[in-house]
Amino acid sequence: MASRTPDPVDALLKTGPRRVTLPEPAQRERLRTAYGLSRSEVADALGVARTTVASWESGRSEPQGAPRAAYARLLDGIAAQLAGQTDDAQPETPAQESAPQTAPSDWSEQPAAQPSRPRPDTAAHHDAESVTGPRFTNGPLAVLDGDGNAYCPGGIVLDYTTADLPSLVNWALTQAHLGAPRLHRHGKDADPLLVLTATAAARLGLPAELEDRRGLRLPDNHPVVRQLTRAKWQLTRRGFGPWPRIYRPAHDGRRQCVQLAILPWGALDSRAWQNADQLPAPELAQALGDFAARVIVPRGSTAVCGLELMTALRPPTRPVKDPATGTWTSGPNPGALTQAVDPAPPEAPDEHPVVTAVHPRGHQRTPAEVLDEEAFEWIRDPEQLTDDECAKPFAVGIDVNMAFAAAANRLTVGLGAPVHVRHPRFDKKVPGSWLVDLSHIPIDPRLPNPFTPHGQRPEGPAWYSTPTVAYATELGYDPQPLEAWLRPDHGPYLDAWYTRLRDAYLATMELLGVTTGMNEQDFLTAMAQHKDADPAQSIVLCAIKATVKGGIGKLRERPQGAGYRPGERWPALERPTWRPDIRAAVIAAARVNMHRKMLKLAATGLYPVAVLSDCAVYLSDGPSPLDVLPYAPDGKPLPGGFRLGVSPGMVKHEGTRSLMWAVKMLDEGHNPARHIKGADAAAAGE
Repeated sequence: MASRTPDPVDALLKTGPRRVTLPEPAQRERLRTAYGLSRSEVADALGVARTTVASWESGRSEPQGAPRAAYARLLDGIAAQLAGQTDDAQPETPAQESAPQTAPSDWSEQPAAQPSRPRPDTAAHHDAESVTGPRFTNGPLAVLDGDGNAYCPGGIVLDYTTADLPSLVNWALTQAHLGAPRLHRHGKDADPLLVLTATAAARLGLPAELEDRRGLRLPDNHPVVRQLTRAKWQLTRRGFGPWPRIYRPAHDGRRQCVQLAILPWGALDSRAWQNADQLPAPELAQALGDFAARVIVPRGSTAVCGLELMTALRPPTRPVKDPATGTWTSGPNPGALTQAVDPAPPEAPDEHPVVTAVHPRGHQRTPAEVLDEEAFEWIRDPEQLTDDECAKPFAVGIDVNMAFAAAANRLTVGLGAPVHVRHPRFDKKVPGSWLVDLSHIPIDPRLPNPFTPHGQRPEGPAWYSTPTVAYATELGYDPQPLEAWLRPDHGPYLDAWYTRLRDAYLATMELLGVTTGMNEQDFLTAMAQHKDADPAQSIVLCAIKATVKGGIGKLRERPQGAGYRPGERWPALERPTWRPDIRAAVIAAARVNMHRKMLKLAATGLYPVAVLSDCAVYLSDGPSPLDVLPYAPDGKPLPGGFRLGVSPGMVKHEGTRSLMWAVKMLDEGHNPARHIKGADAAAAGE
């Protein structure tokens, strides 16, 4: 019997649909990052390049054929699992800070809101809704103008008809359908963020600027604040300022909290967000949405975001089942900062009660009384410049990428209160503060001394963080501590924080045309042009960098306000994340990393003339870092030294000036590393 020829139509139908629907590009990235996947992991699973996944998430290209079907299946599975997490019947994690954070974060019972005016690609919008579920269809935030338009990431535009703030808050919670999934299964979903332009603020009855320039908040008797009070909405203790948080206690297991950002009041600081507040509302919504997808939904300054990200990735509590009763209660989350603890006396700033209880007001603490782990600011004595160095016509600055983030990676820090020990044996695995004399360790004067921020030799016993003392052992010395404040409960608390910020940084740099794996010349060329490649992504990049530095700085937040008196406690001390010892450990690790690389170059005869934090200036025969950085005999970068590249811990070109300019700066006592880029690098956030 002759075999039957297969029907070609049947054959096509058996292959299944090829034009499977996908969520919009911005939502693809939100799903991936919420699930904790890197672009490389997705690319490997789908058999494509990492840059291809980046193009799909930015909307520059669309997957086709078999990869499209597999990509849709992956995103659909991620969305289903994330929805399953948020619908978990376990109790929410109670927060440790302000009142609105005590409300549960499951918005699954909120009515689904549809955009009053959908984006042009309506089909793509509905596809995204079917994948992500009904809770956060419109993304994490909206930028409002005075004409009733609310612009969301991905081109979505909503209508809001309210002209008073209580009604707007209700709209955000019941109709706008804004928010973002939690970053950790024991954490909280992000509250809706409404960004008010000047015209939107005026529409709601808010003044064009705050009269209280010191407190930066509306007075309690302002009509808008009274409106909120009458409607039984509450404000956090920071009041109604540039970043007010408006909330009610949780109701029926649902959070009721909305975050505002008021642009005319300076919510987006130009040092971190450049000119973001001048962008058209749709472009600002996309830039803020990109930051939210890669880092965190903004909740305040970038410093606040950096600190909030730590808590979002390692929540302080988790649900624990009582075996006796079968009920769920809140318990500490292993590996997290679970409660506020007082610092050891040498770790505390001068205003702290543990210091004022010991020293009289105005007392200048010595290195043997205070931990002084700060970044390098050092210049070499110009008299030490050799004839060979003076024959080099150029001064070239190199800058470490994301130096503080790189230092946080795999860093063991204390999780609990310090324990005082006398004459301990040094153990580099135990985080803490050590009183030890490192002044006898010889360091070439052409290098900064690694044991002081100013780079000069210490004069006797001083307090150091564990990474600094560990570096002394690395140099071949056996430190003999006199006493120490140690933290036996410890762990890699900042690892997840580093990983998320690293991925956000690399993803943004990739969109700006700078990728990992570039050869050095291509990298330098791309870096010279990257800030002009996409102004909005350049803004996101600046904000990511500021989040790193600001978050580390916030670990040691000082008291604010003219009414403060030394010895009084201030609000930041009640946070589990007020931890000056962790800040000191990160900065010490960054300074040690910098010195270790400079020491490698010194072995080849290269010595810096100036160092400022993560920037070092070397004299060179040519204007490029390629003219100054040494290479191994096989032509590869010197192992353990500075290496050009985009990854955190690698270096980029900071700037080039003439030898005479650098010598003049040194003669006048100025730091060339601060100005080699053409401005004050520290003030510019470098």
